[in-house]
Amino acid sequence: MDASTQTEVIKGHGTGNDFLLVPDPDVTVDLTDDLVRSLADRHRGIGADGVIRIATAGALARHGVLDSLPDGVRDGDWFMDYRNADGSVAEMCGNGVRVFAHALSALDLTSPGYLNDDGTVPVGTRAGRRDVRIHHVSGAEAEVSVDMGVPVITGRSSATLDGTRYDGLGVDMGNPHLACVVPGFDASGLAALRVGQEPEYDAGFFPTGVNVELLTPLADGSVHMRVHERGVGETLSCGTGTVAAAVAALEDRIDDRARRGEAWQETVRVVIPGGEVAVTVGADADGRLTPATLRGPSTLVFTTVVPLDLSSAGAGRS
Repeated sequence: MDASTQTEVIKGHGTGNDFLLVPDPDVTVDLTDDLVRSLADRHRGIGADGVIRIATAGALARHGVLDSLPDGVRDGDWFMDYRNADGSVAEMCGNGVRVFAHALSALDLTSPGYLNDDGTVPVGTRAGRRDVRIHHVSGAEAEVSVDMGVPVITGRSSATLDGTRYDGLGVDMGNPHLACVVPGFDASGLAALRVGQEPEYDAGFFPTGVNVELLTPLADGSVHMRVHERGVGETLSCGTGTVAAAVAALEDRIDDRARRGEAWQETVRVVIPGGEVAVTVGADADGRLTPATLRGPSTLVFTTVVPLDLSSAGAGRS
């Protein structure tokens, strides 16, 4: 098998939210929906919640993968070309961007000249540039934080999962979320829910679909969360979803502090089935939310080589 018919793939995860990273700097791989589904298939492929191409933003634009460079993204920036397991394109992934930056470091793609002045790694996403800090690396393990941008509260809506309706807060993190704080719920009650079924939601409010988070009320600075990700199903973690959950958990405090004209910042520990992360949310004295930060682990599991005609074997097809 020659190089033109195969590609290197790195498997990694952030708190159990797993990804297949395809180093493809010059965009020579035809990353079709079928190929993504085949790679992500847990029975016939390698298996993952998503597939991420590692390429420069300029190369993606020149090959028509990007119509234009998103806000703040430069031609030479490494770009996280992210696809959900079903092949659909996603704007942003908080766990994925941490694993992406970890992989850049492991591949020696973060020379001092590429880094920002403060030592962070600039990463292009469809939601704009995200600056990532690698705090430390030990073998295949790393601790990574990422500037997630400013959460945008879009209003209140509801979704129905497994026959139960949940009211929640719409939060745009570059991708759409409905974060539902369930009154009276504890971790054991949350664990008993069936979250895998496709949710019913207001398509007028969420025209491109929605990620739905169910979470316990804030207690001692922590919440427990489960998530149904658009285009994937239930996952062990969702980085943008943990930020949306933290915003929803702090909703009353956000409103109260805005009325008092108080600038603030608070860190929420979000426990998901795959582990836990720390989300820092804040606002200025005028009540405007400031960029959130997500900090958590990243693990690179293995590297392999796969044939590009994997989908011809029927993997991932329904």
